[in-house]
Amino acid sequence: MMTVSKQQIHRQLAKIAGPDGKGDLISLGLVSEIVIHDGTVDFALNIDKERAAELEPMRKAAEHAVGQVEGVDRVRVVLTAHAPEGAVNPRRASRSAIDVPGVERIIAVASGKGGVGKSTVAVNLAFGLTKLGLKVGILDADIYGPSMPRLLGLGDTPMPESRERVIIPAMAFGVKAMSMGFLVGEEEPVIWRGPMVISALERMLRGVAWGRLDVLVVDMPPGTGDAQLTMAQKVRLAGAAIVSTPQDLALVDARRGLNMFRRVDVPVLGLVENMSYFLCPHCGARSEIFGHGGAREEAGRLGVEFLGEVPLDRLLRERGDRGRPIVVSEPDSLHAKIFRDMAAHIWAGLEADNHDNTRPFPKIVVE
Repeated sequence: MMTVSKQQIHRQLAKIAGPDGKGDLISLGLVSEIVIHDGTVDFALNIDKERAAELEPMRKAAEHAVGQVEGVDRVRVVLTAHAPEGAVNPRRASRSAIDVPGVERIIAVASGKGGVGKSTVAVNLAFGLTKLGLKVGILDADIYGPSMPRLLGLGDTPMPESRERVIIPAMAFGVKAMSMGFLVGEEEPVIWRGPMVISALERMLRGVAWGRLDVLVVDMPPGTGDAQLTMAQKVRLAGAAIVSTPQDLALVDARRGLNMFRRVDVPVLGLVENMSYFLCPHCGARSEIFGHGGAREEAGRLGVEFLGEVPLDRLLRERGDRGRPIVVSEPDSLHAKIFRDMAAHIWAGLEADNHDNTRPFPKIVVE
Protein backbone atom coordinates (compact mmCIF):
# COMPACT_ATOMS: atom_id res chain seq x y z
CA MET A 1 0.00 0.00 0.00
CA MET A 2 1.24 3.46 -0.88
CA THR A 3 2.41 5.43 2.18
CA VAL A 4 0.62 8.74 2.62
CA SER A 5 2.35 11.56 4.51
CA LYS A 6 1.00 14.59 6.31
CA GLN A 7 3.16 16.75 4.04
CA GLN A 8 1.19 15.52 1.03
CA ILE A 9 -2.07 16.35 2.80
CA HIS A 10 -0.78 19.81 3.71
CA ARG A 11 0.19 20.52 0.10
CA GLN A 12 -3.29 19.65 -1.10
CA LEU A 13 -5.03 21.70 1.57
CA ALA A 14 -2.81 24.68 0.81
CA LYS A 15 -4.61 24.83 -2.54
CA ILE A 16 -8.01 25.38 -0.89
CA ALA A 17 -9.05 28.97 -0.23
CA GLY A 18 -10.10 29.85 3.30
CA PRO A 19 -13.38 31.46 4.35
CA ASP A 20 -14.38 34.42 2.16
CA GLY A 21 -11.71 33.39 -0.37
CA LYS A 22 -8.88 34.76 1.75
CA GLY A 23 -5.63 32.86 2.22
CA ASP A 24 -5.67 29.08 2.30
CA LEU A 25 -6.53 26.43 4.87
CA ILE A 26 -2.92 25.82 5.87
CA SER A 27 -1.64 29.41 6.08
CA LEU A 28 -4.72 30.41 8.09
CA GLY A 29 -4.08 27.59 10.56
CA LEU A 30 -7.52 26.07 10.09
CA VAL A 31 -6.38 22.44 9.80
CA SER A 32 -5.88 20.30 12.87
CA GLU A 33 -5.77 16.69 14.00
CA ILE A 34 -4.65 15.01 10.76
CA VAL A 35 -4.75 11.25 11.30
CA ILE A 36 -3.70 8.78 8.59
CA HIS A 37 -4.43 5.06 8.93
CA ASP A 38 -4.63 2.34 6.28
CA GLY A 39 -5.52 4.74 3.46
CA THR A 40 -8.05 6.70 5.52
CA VAL A 41 -7.37 10.36 6.29
CA ASP A 42 -9.23 12.15 9.10
CA PHE A 43 -8.86 15.82 10.00
CA ALA A 44 -10.79 18.78 11.35
CA LEU A 45 -11.27 22.30 10.02
CA ASN A 46 -11.55 24.89 12.77
CA ILE A 47 -14.18 27.46 11.81
CA ASP A 48 -16.76 29.76 13.36
CA LYS A 49 -19.60 27.40 14.32
CA GLU A 50 -22.15 29.98 13.20
CA ARG A 51 -20.85 29.60 9.62
CA ALA A 52 -20.85 25.79 9.48
CA ALA A 53 -23.60 25.51 6.86
CA GLU A 54 -22.15 28.35 4.78
CA LEU A 55 -18.68 26.77 4.76
CA GLU A 56 -19.83 23.27 3.80
CA PRO A 57 -18.56 23.79 0.19
CA MET A 58 -15.11 24.54 1.63
CA ARG A 59 -15.23 21.30 3.62
CA LYS A 60 -16.21 19.35 0.50
CA ALA A 61 -13.41 21.00 -1.50
CA ALA A 62 -10.89 19.98 1.16
CA GLU A 63 -12.25 16.44 1.16
CA HIS A 64 -12.00 16.23 -2.64
CA ALA A 65 -8.46 17.67 -2.72
CA VAL A 66 -7.12 15.18 -0.18
CA GLY A 67 -8.88 12.35 -2.00
CA GLN A 68 -6.68 13.05 -5.04
CA VAL A 69 -3.54 11.98 -3.17
CA GLU A 70 -2.30 8.60 -4.34
CA GLY A 71 -2.83 5.99 -1.66
CA VAL A 72 -5.79 7.77 -0.06
CA ASP A 73 -8.90 5.58 -0.21
CA ARG A 74 -11.17 7.52 2.11
CA VAL A 75 -11.34 11.05 3.54
CA ARG A 76 -13.37 12.18 6.55
CA VAL A 77 -13.48 15.90 7.33
CA VAL A 78 -15.36 17.49 10.21
CA LEU A 79 -15.99 21.14 10.93
CA THR A 80 -15.31 22.08 14.51
CA ALA A 81 -14.91 25.20 16.58
CA HIS A 82 -12.53 25.87 19.45
CA ALA A 83 -13.66 27.90 22.40
CA PRO A 84 -11.48 30.91 23.23
CA GLU A 85 -8.52 30.10 25.44
CA GLY A 86 -8.98 30.65 29.14
CA ALA A 87 -11.40 29.56 31.80
CA VAL A 88 -14.74 28.07 30.80
CA ASN A 89 -17.71 30.23 31.67
CA PRO A 90 -20.33 27.75 32.90
CA ARG A 91 -23.17 30.18 32.33
CA ARG A 92 -22.52 30.03 28.60
CA ALA A 93 -22.84 26.24 28.37
CA SER A 94 -26.51 26.30 27.41
CA ARG A 95 -25.94 28.64 24.46
CA SER A 96 -24.27 25.87 22.45
CA ALA A 97 -26.75 23.20 23.49
CA ILE A 98 -27.52 20.51 20.96
CA ASP A 99 -31.13 20.40 19.84
CA VAL A 100 -32.42 16.97 18.81
CA PRO A 101 -35.75 17.60 17.06
CA GLY A 102 -38.47 15.05 17.73
CA VAL A 103 -36.74 13.39 20.69
CA GLU A 104 -38.77 13.80 23.88
CA ARG A 105 -36.22 12.54 26.40
CA ILE A 106 -32.56 11.54 26.32
CA ILE A 107 -31.12 9.28 29.00
CA ALA A 108 -27.51 8.21 29.47
CA VAL A 109 -26.29 4.78 30.54
CA ALA A 110 -22.85 5.28 32.02
CA SER A 111 -20.13 3.65 34.09
CA GLY A 112 -17.05 4.89 35.88
CA LYS A 113 -14.88 2.25 34.21
CA GLY A 114 -14.91 -0.21 31.33
CA GLY A 115 -15.62 -3.91 31.53
CA VAL A 116 -18.77 -3.77 33.67
CA GLY A 117 -21.21 -4.67 30.86
CA LYS A 118 -22.58 -1.16 30.39
CA SER A 119 -23.31 -1.56 26.67
CA THR A 120 -25.18 -4.83 27.20
CA VAL A 121 -27.26 -3.14 29.89
CA ALA A 122 -27.91 -0.10 27.65
CA VAL A 123 -29.09 -2.24 24.72
CA ASN A 124 -31.42 -4.37 26.79
CA LEU A 125 -32.81 -1.37 28.66
CA ALA A 126 -33.60 0.20 25.29
CA PHE A 127 -35.56 -2.87 24.24
CA GLY A 128 -37.17 -3.00 27.67
CA LEU A 129 -38.47 0.51 27.01
CA THR A 130 -39.98 -0.63 23.70
CA LYS A 131 -42.02 -3.19 25.65
CA LEU A 132 -43.76 -0.22 27.29
CA GLY A 133 -45.02 0.83 23.87
CA LEU A 134 -42.41 3.60 23.52
CA LYS A 135 -40.56 4.66 20.37
CA VAL A 136 -36.88 4.23 21.17
CA GLY A 137 -33.51 5.03 19.64
CA ILE A 138 -30.02 4.17 20.84
CA LEU A 139 -26.84 6.15 20.29
CA ASP A 140 -23.45 4.52 20.79
CA ALA A 141 -21.42 7.48 22.10
CA ASP A 142 -18.27 5.42 22.65
CA ILE A 143 -16.26 6.78 19.71
CA TYR A 144 -13.12 4.78 20.50
CA GLY A 145 -14.75 1.43 21.28
CA PRO A 146 -18.14 1.22 19.56
CA SER A 147 -19.86 -2.09 20.29
CA MET A 148 -23.44 -1.40 19.24
CA PRO A 149 -23.22 -2.87 15.70
CA ARG A 150 -22.28 -6.27 17.09
CA LEU A 151 -24.74 -6.18 20.00
CA LEU A 152 -27.57 -5.26 17.63
CA GLY A 153 -26.66 -7.75 14.92
CA LEU A 154 -25.72 -4.93 12.53
CA GLY A 155 -22.04 -5.74 12.10
CA ASP A 156 -22.35 -6.01 8.31
CA THR A 157 -24.45 -2.87 7.92
CA PRO A 158 -23.01 -0.59 5.21
CA MET A 159 -22.23 3.04 5.89
CA PRO A 160 -25.53 4.79 6.72
CA GLU A 161 -27.23 6.57 3.84
CA SER A 162 -27.14 10.34 3.96
CA ARG A 163 -29.80 12.62 2.52
CA GLU A 164 -29.21 16.35 2.38
CA ARG A 165 -26.40 16.01 4.96
CA VAL A 166 -28.70 14.11 7.34
CA ILE A 167 -27.75 10.52 8.26
CA ILE A 168 -30.43 7.83 8.14
CA PRO A 169 -30.05 5.66 11.27
CA ALA A 170 -29.90 1.89 11.12
CA MET A 171 -32.85 -0.14 12.43
CA ALA A 172 -32.61 -3.15 14.74
CA PHE A 173 -35.76 -4.94 15.97
CA GLY A 174 -37.73 -1.69 15.74
CA VAL A 175 -35.13 0.49 17.47
CA LYS A 176 -33.26 3.21 15.56
CA ALA A 177 -29.51 3.07 16.08
CA MET A 178 -26.40 5.12 15.33
CA SER A 179 -22.77 4.27 16.09
CA MET A 180 -19.30 5.18 14.94
CA GLY A 181 -19.01 1.45 14.34
CA PHE A 182 -21.17 1.90 11.22
CA LEU A 183 -18.57 4.28 9.79
CA VAL A 184 -15.36 2.36 10.54
CA GLY A 185 -14.40 -1.30 10.40
CA GLU A 186 -14.77 -3.40 13.54
CA GLU A 187 -10.99 -3.74 13.86
CA GLU A 188 -10.16 -0.22 12.65
CA PRO A 189 -8.98 2.08 15.46
CA VAL A 190 -10.35 5.61 15.78
CA ILE A 191 -7.29 7.71 16.55
CA TRP A 192 -8.87 11.07 17.27
CA ARG A 193 -8.33 13.79 19.82
CA GLY A 194 -10.87 15.84 21.71
CA PRO A 195 -12.21 18.30 19.08
CA MET A 196 -12.90 15.59 16.50
CA VAL A 197 -14.60 13.36 19.07
CA ILE A 198 -16.84 16.22 20.17
CA SER A 199 -17.73 17.06 16.56
CA ALA A 200 -18.55 13.41 15.87
CA LEU A 201 -20.87 13.25 18.88
CA GLU A 202 -22.65 16.42 17.83
CA ARG A 203 -23.02 15.05 14.30
CA MET A 204 -24.48 11.76 15.53
CA LEU A 205 -26.99 13.62 17.66
CA ARG A 206 -28.07 16.55 15.55
CA GLY A 207 -27.18 15.21 12.10
CA VAL A 208 -29.23 11.99 12.30
CA ALA A 209 -32.86 11.67 11.18
CA TRP A 210 -34.11 10.26 14.46
CA GLY A 211 -37.71 11.19 13.74
CA ARG A 212 -40.11 11.19 16.67
CA LEU A 213 -38.79 9.26 19.66
CA ASP A 214 -40.13 8.99 23.16
CA VAL A 215 -36.64 8.28 24.43
CA LEU A 216 -33.10 8.14 23.06
CA VAL A 217 -30.77 5.89 25.09
CA VAL A 218 -27.14 7.04 24.95
CA ASP A 219 -24.54 4.37 25.64
CA MET A 220 -21.81 6.56 27.11
CA PRO A 221 -18.10 5.83 26.91
CA PRO A 222 -16.66 4.64 30.24
CA GLY A 223 -15.07 7.14 32.58
CA THR A 224 -15.50 10.85 33.21
CA GLY A 225 -13.65 12.53 30.33
CA ASP A 226 -14.34 15.08 27.60
CA ALA A 227 -17.07 13.08 25.87
CA GLN A 228 -19.10 12.60 29.03
CA LEU A 229 -18.73 16.25 30.06
CA THR A 230 -19.71 17.42 26.58
CA MET A 231 -22.84 15.28 26.60
CA ALA A 232 -23.80 16.64 30.02
CA GLN A 233 -23.10 20.24 29.01
CA LYS A 234 -24.63 20.33 25.58
CA VAL A 235 -27.54 17.91 25.78
CA ARG A 236 -30.58 18.26 28.02
CA LEU A 237 -30.28 14.82 29.59
CA ALA A 238 -33.40 13.64 31.40
CA GLY A 239 -31.19 11.49 33.59
CA ALA A 240 -28.37 8.95 33.82
CA ALA A 241 -28.31 5.33 34.96
CA ILE A 242 -24.96 4.14 36.37
CA VAL A 243 -23.80 0.54 35.81
CA SER A 244 -21.36 -1.16 38.18
CA THR A 245 -20.32 -4.61 39.32
CA PRO A 246 -20.56 -5.44 43.05
CA GLN A 247 -16.89 -5.27 44.08
CA ASP A 248 -15.47 -2.28 45.94
CA LEU A 249 -13.03 -1.24 43.20
CA ALA A 250 -15.79 -0.95 40.60
CA LEU A 251 -18.01 0.94 43.02
CA VAL A 252 -15.32 3.55 43.60
CA ASP A 253 -15.33 4.28 39.86
CA ALA A 254 -19.12 4.20 39.71
CA ARG A 255 -19.21 6.78 42.49
CA ARG A 256 -16.99 9.07 40.43
CA GLY A 257 -19.33 8.76 37.44
CA LEU A 258 -22.37 9.41 39.60
CA ASN A 259 -20.79 12.48 41.19
CA MET A 260 -19.85 13.85 37.77
CA PHE A 261 -23.50 13.83 36.68
CA ARG A 262 -24.53 15.41 39.97
CA ARG A 263 -21.93 18.12 39.51
CA VAL A 264 -23.40 19.08 36.14
CA ASP A 265 -26.98 18.91 37.41
CA VAL A 266 -28.06 15.77 35.54
CA PRO A 267 -30.51 13.66 37.57
CA VAL A 268 -29.19 10.21 38.51
CA LEU A 269 -31.89 7.68 37.71
CA GLY A 270 -30.24 4.97 39.77
CA LEU A 271 -27.57 2.27 40.03
CA VAL A 272 -27.56 -1.11 38.25
CA GLU A 273 -25.56 -4.00 39.70
CA ASN A 274 -24.40 -6.08 36.74
CA MET A 275 -22.76 -9.53 37.12
CA SER A 276 -24.43 -9.56 40.51
CA TYR A 277 -24.22 -13.32 41.02
CA PHE A 278 -23.91 -16.56 39.04
CA LEU A 279 -26.44 -19.38 38.96
CA CYS A 280 -24.98 -22.71 37.86
CA PRO A 281 -27.02 -23.98 34.89
CA HIS A 282 -26.41 -27.58 35.99
CA CYS A 283 -27.04 -27.64 39.73
CA GLY A 284 -28.66 -24.26 40.36
CA ALA A 285 -26.08 -23.30 42.99
CA ARG A 286 -25.57 -19.58 43.43
CA SER A 287 -22.04 -18.12 43.44
CA GLU A 288 -21.32 -14.47 44.23
CA ILE A 289 -18.13 -14.25 42.19
CA PHE A 290 -17.61 -10.49 42.50
CA GLY A 291 -19.31 -10.15 45.86
CA HIS A 292 -22.93 -9.12 46.06
CA GLY A 293 -25.09 -6.20 47.10
CA GLY A 294 -22.41 -3.54 46.85
CA ALA A 295 -24.36 -1.40 44.38
CA ARG A 296 -27.54 -1.64 46.45
CA GLU A 297 -25.68 -0.48 49.56
CA GLU A 298 -23.96 2.29 47.60
CA ALA A 299 -27.30 3.48 46.19
CA GLY A 300 -28.72 3.70 49.71
CA ARG A 301 -25.67 5.55 50.97
CA LEU A 302 -25.79 8.06 48.12
CA GLY A 303 -29.54 8.53 48.22
CA VAL A 304 -30.33 7.26 44.70
CA GLU A 305 -32.59 4.52 43.38
CA PHE A 306 -31.32 0.96 43.13
CA LEU A 307 -32.59 -0.26 39.75
CA GLY A 308 -31.84 -3.96 40.10
CA GLU A 309 -29.44 -6.89 39.91
CA VAL A 310 -28.43 -8.55 36.63
CA PRO A 311 -26.99 -12.06 37.10
CA LEU A 312 -23.88 -13.23 35.27
CA ASP A 313 -25.11 -15.70 32.68
CA ARG A 314 -23.74 -17.42 29.60
CA LEU A 315 -27.01 -16.98 27.69
CA LEU A 316 -26.82 -13.19 28.09
CA ARG A 317 -23.27 -13.17 26.74
CA GLU A 318 -24.06 -15.51 23.85
CA ARG A 319 -27.09 -13.52 22.72
CA GLY A 320 -25.05 -10.33 22.81
CA ASP A 321 -22.23 -11.83 20.76
CA ARG A 322 -24.76 -13.00 18.17
CA GLY A 323 -26.52 -9.65 17.95
CA ARG A 324 -29.74 -10.95 19.48
CA PRO A 325 -30.41 -8.94 22.66
CA ILE A 326 -31.91 -11.17 25.31
CA VAL A 327 -35.01 -9.00 25.81
CA VAL A 328 -35.83 -9.66 22.14
CA SER A 329 -34.58 -13.21 21.66
CA GLU A 330 -35.55 -14.71 25.03
CA PRO A 331 -38.50 -12.60 26.20
CA ASP A 332 -39.56 -15.14 28.85
CA SER A 333 -36.11 -15.41 30.45
CA LEU A 334 -35.18 -14.12 33.90
CA HIS A 335 -32.84 -11.55 32.36
CA ALA A 336 -35.50 -10.19 30.02
CA LYS A 337 -37.87 -9.70 32.97
CA ILE A 338 -35.14 -7.92 34.95
CA PHE A 339 -34.45 -5.49 32.12
CA ARG A 340 -38.15 -4.86 31.49
CA ASP A 341 -38.64 -4.11 35.19
CA MET A 342 -35.67 -1.73 35.16
CA ALA A 343 -37.01 0.04 32.08
CA ALA A 344 -40.45 0.40 33.68
CA HIS A 345 -38.88 1.74 36.87
CA ILE A 346 -36.83 4.31 34.94
CA TRP A 347 -39.76 5.45 32.83
CA ALA A 348 -42.07 5.74 35.83
CA GLY A 349 -39.46 7.88 37.55
CA LEU A 350 -39.09 10.13 34.54
CA GLU A 351 -42.83 10.57 34.26
CA ALA A 352 -43.29 11.21 37.98
CA ASP A 353 -40.44 13.69 38.29
CA ASN A 354 -41.23 15.34 34.95
CA HIS A 355 -37.58 15.17 33.85
CA ASP A 356 -38.39 16.36 30.35
CA ASN A 357 -37.37 19.17 28.05
CA THR A 358 -38.57 21.80 30.52
CA ARG A 359 -35.51 21.08 32.66
CA PRO A 360 -32.92 23.85 32.39
CA PHE A 361 -29.57 23.12 30.84
CA PRO A 362 -26.87 22.14 33.32
CA LYS A 363 -24.45 24.65 34.75
CA ILE A 364 -20.86 23.51 35.08
CA VAL A 365 -19.36 24.52 38.40
CA VAL A 366 -15.57 24.62 38.45
CA GLU A 367 -14.12 24.72 41.93
